[in-house]
Amino acid sequence: MISPNYTAADEGITGTNTKKRDGFNRMIADAKAGKIDLILTKSISRFARNTVDTLQTVRELSTLKIEVIFEKEGIRTLDKQCEVMLTIMSSLAQEESRSISENVRWGMQKSMQDGNISLPYKRFLGYKKGEDGRPEIVPEEAEIIRDIYRMFLDGKTIRTIADILTERGIKTPGGKDRWSVSTVKSILSNEKYKGDALRQKTYTVDYLSKTVRKNNGEVKQYYVSNSHEAIIDEDTFNLVQAELERRSNFRSALRDNSIFSTKIICGECGYFYGRKVLHSNSKKHRKVVWYCNHRYDGDEKCASPSISESDIKKYYLEALEKLLSNKDSYITECQERLENEDVLVQLKETRQQAEISLEDLMAEIQGLVHENARKSQDQQKYRAKFNKFVQQIDEQKKRMAVLKAEELKLVGMREKLHRFIETLKNCKDATVFKEQEWNNLVERAVVKTESLDFEFKNGERIKITI
Repeated sequence: MISPNYTAADEGITGTNTKKRDGFNRMIADAKAGKIDLILTKSISRFARNTVDTLQTVRELSTLKIEVIFEKEGIRTLDKQCEVMLTIMSSLAQEESRSISENVRWGMQKSMQDGNISLPYKRFLGYKKGEDGRPEIVPEEAEIIRDIYRMFLDGKTIRTIADILTERGIKTPGGKDRWSVSTVKSILSNEKYKGDALRQKTYTVDYLSKTVRKNNGEVKQYYVSNSHEAIIDEDTFNLVQAELERRSNFRSALRDNSIFSTKIICGECGYFYGRKVLHSNSKKHRKVVWYCNHRYDGDEKCASPSISESDIKKYYLEALEKLLSNKDSYITECQERLENEDVLVQLKETRQQAEISLEDLMAEIQGLVHENARKSQDQQKYRAKFNKFVQQIDEQKKRMAVLKAEELKLVGMREKLHRFIETLKNCKDATVFKEQEWNNLVERAVVKTESLDFEFKNGERIKITI
């Protein structure tokens, strides 16, 4: 019996290992089951480019008296003289695969160094491949992206955004009907939407296993600024990153998807207030109340008062009315604060200088390594120099991370002031509770025994007696 054609099943799949070659594995299984007694193969490289896999499979088949004929090399595996030749030939095939893999990797790295980028367009919302090969904005998809960012900055949770997109019938980047939290979060954190590109986020461990891992510094990454047209402006993107970081510390408080989550604070112990629905099955008596999460947590119970959601809205409107009474003054003050950019400019300059220093250190350590490779030297002294550079690089990276966090915080604060000004300008009265106004104006509300103290995003504090 001669094996049927199993090639098409493995078309386009790597031959460096047999794990993902379903057709190949099915053929071997059929051979072991006695359905095949002869296998014809064009060449060793088409059978397997891994020496170990080739020899192991051939030996298993030979034990069962099943012969494999490699047409190109003229090798018949039941021939007693074949194993040495097979070892040599399969090793050459493996080396060829390694060489191809290295060439592909070099080409990719060269492309990254040149600032070229590519996107998985079939699974990437907002862009398509343009005529020049570069990313081109798809207007209707870009508006979805902007809407996601707007909803997030308006205070909506990622879960709520995912549900809204699903309800609207908008397809995910992968063409699915239901949006997941991870998909929305990926869009909110992807630097490509601000026109930049971080290359080499993942890397292939080796050419045989093809195992792909997240790059945590094992191989060099390339950050390409202004690589293509942005959908989200840089300030908005940075503000979203700051908000993602802030919310990551309050995951438990964000489970109920409420606009009041992480904004209602206990004046006694500083814990967040949590939401509870009373008489949930009764339309007439249903009531939503907020109380300190520490009340039923720990040995020392918090005795702070509960407050109904309707009262929060009522007292907020009272505070908003007082804010509006001095509206023009608050707007002028905020605009003056935004005009003063000295601190931000200085912070950016300091961070840029730190980046230059890091590049210099990286160049020096590369020079040290190259010199050690070219000429003989005291390895103990070399290792001491190398470790010193590594320590300096680590310290510089930590310093840059701190500077970046400070810059991000300052940019976020300025963007909040922008949104505060625009919202306050458009706010005519305090008669109806509006979610967007609440999110853009209020930083937090502190519940005390006799008052609810509102802190607005311009720093103004207004106390309302309860």
